[in-house]
Amino acid sequence: MDIKETQILGAEAGSHWYYRAKAEAVEHCLRGVAFEAILDVGAGSGFFSRHLLSHSDARKACCVDPNYPHEWQESVGGKSLLFRRDTETVDADLVLLMDVMEHVDDDVALLREYLDKSLPTANFLISVPAFQWLWSSHDDFLGHRRRYTLTQLEDTVRAAGLEVVSGNYFYGAIFPIAAAVRFLHRKPPHGAPATSDLRRHGRPVNSILYALCHAELALMPYNRAFGLSVFCLARRTAPVDPQPRAT
Repeated sequence: MDIKETQILGAEAGSHWYYRAKAEAVEHCLRGVAFEAILDVGAGSGFFSRHLLSHSDARKACCVDPNYPHEWQESVGGKSLLFRRDTETVDADLVLLMDVMEHVDDDVALLREYLDKSLPTANFLISVPAFQWLWSSHDDFLGHRRRYTLTQLEDTVRAAGLEVVSGNYFYGAIFPIAAAVRFLHRKPPHGAPATSDLRRHGRPVNSILYALCHAELALMPYNRAFGLSVFCLARRTAPVDPQPRAT
């Protein structure tokens, strides 16, 4: 979760429809994937690492973000959660890049960097904002460089030396509403600062939006058409056998 959005939602982040649904989407994408150690790149508040430590067999996580004012360590259910400005090679078998790649000029180089820092058997779960034509003041506020189609994200993943396991869109259920809002806020009034579309909502609105997104999860693996976010699960093109073979 972007630190800027943490400041907007505060303690309500975990119950906000957008992040609650996105955390469930992450779990859905990782069904059948075994992992014990998480490397969370551009982690911000560490929201997704905390969620996976609480809802999976993962035993530790390391959140990396150059914007941290200092480095520290926490515990989630007795599991280690580190916060670091940078990291060298780690024994991570799951690398998360949740809404990170759109912030850098060279997204292929970013993937290759953490491909080299993780285990040869690591899986990569990536999410990015969808469709350049949805660009609005929200993207300016968050410092985005680009938005992606599913095909563009999969091509980027392959260019970095990864194999696509699965790819899909999410937030398709609310896509028409969100697209209309984005068009209305495409550009702020002259001289006005860019603002985020993320808002706190009352319980009824929050519950309805969450219910729509939650219902979409069953169809998520088949949605290659549209949505507000793109997800891709990937792994090395040629996995390295961690165990020496008998001769």
